Amino acid sequence: MLRLAEKEKEITALEAEVNAPGFWSDQKKAVGKSQKLGWLKEEKEHWGKLAKEIKDLLEMAELDEADKEVNLREEIEKQYQSLNKQVSELEFNTLMSEKYDSQNAIVAIHSGSGGTEAQDWAEMLLRMYLKYCEKKKWKTEMLDESKGQEAGIKSAVFRVANVPSAGAQGKFAYGHLKSEHGTHRLVRISPFDAEKMRHTSFALVEVIPEMEETPDIDIDAKDLRIDTFMSGGKGGQSVNTTYSAVRIVHIPTGITVQCQNERSQLQNKETAMKVLKSKLQKLKDEKEDEEKQKLRGEYKSPEWGSQIRSYVLHPYHLVKDLRTDYETTDDKSVLEGELDNFVEAYLRWLRTHHHIIT
Repeated sequence: MLRLAEKEKEITALEAEVNAPGFWSDQKKAVGKSQKLGWLKEEKEHWGKLAKEIKDLLEMAELDEADKEVNLREEIEKQYQSLNKQVSELEFNTLMSEKYDSQNAIVAIHSGSGGTEAQDWAEMLLRMYLKYCEKKKWKTEMLDESKGQEAGIKSAVFRVANVPSAGAQGKFAYGHLKSEHGTHRLVRISPFDAEKMRHTSFALVEVIPEMEETPDIDIDAKDLRIDTFMSGGKGGQSVNTTYSAVRIVHIPTGITVQCQNERSQLQNKETAMKVLKSKLQKLKDEKEDEEKQKLRGEYKSPEWGSQIRSYVLHPYHLVKDLRTDYETTDDKSVLEGELDNFVEAYLRWLRTHHHIIT
């Protein structure tokens, strides 16, 4: 759905905010809103330009039909192919019109049980996503990383930021990456097994939108447990001599976040609190959506058991999304960050199955 009328209203509302006195007093919030306004205006301009080009093409076709001495077939075909490509691109963008799709994203990867094998799989996924983000022109920032004892990672959390200057790329970080939320399964011959046995490993990927504003989330200080510790380097080594890393536990929900990437304890605490608020907002939204899905008989608990994708590297090669049934035998490209086909298949499936939060 294009929702052009809704977007026109949103443009008007954002323009009023941008032009209001004191708009730039909160720099981060202002940048986010002005960025969204720019995207909406750009999309509106693209659709307007497309409508004009379609009108011109129809007039050219009428002229070609009316005057047999004028041969415009080659030019018409060329223009048609160009328009068809533009329509496909703009139509895909309409899949990115939901609540938080234009936001930055926070991605967390957790290795499952299985020690080194599972931790190596978690690191493979981290590499895959960082490659994908690079291809999409997004900016990534590691917020927290816990290395495995022998290889791989126990967990990692990173931020993915939109880069508006990247043009057609660099947008809708959360809109794309939300497709990756869930359990990922790997089947392969383990490089850590001397007997070269086949192993199955699991990793959980969490994706939440980064919230600039969370007006519905009110956190009571007594509901938090805040710990500080030394930032850990590879192999557990300390990378500084101060307790700058911060771990925050939200006691009522059990949600834990930590950050050790920033230079100071205060900065790490601010970043961790922002991630916590984003998680609590998403939890609130999911509970509301859960009630809607229960009414429709569609709800499934988003826990470790809910596999979304299987990566089989032995005895055959196949990467398959268990929601959309999209699959490819080119596992190497997928692990190098070629995820666009999986993302698009998921977004189309999401629309078809009415799982969109409204």
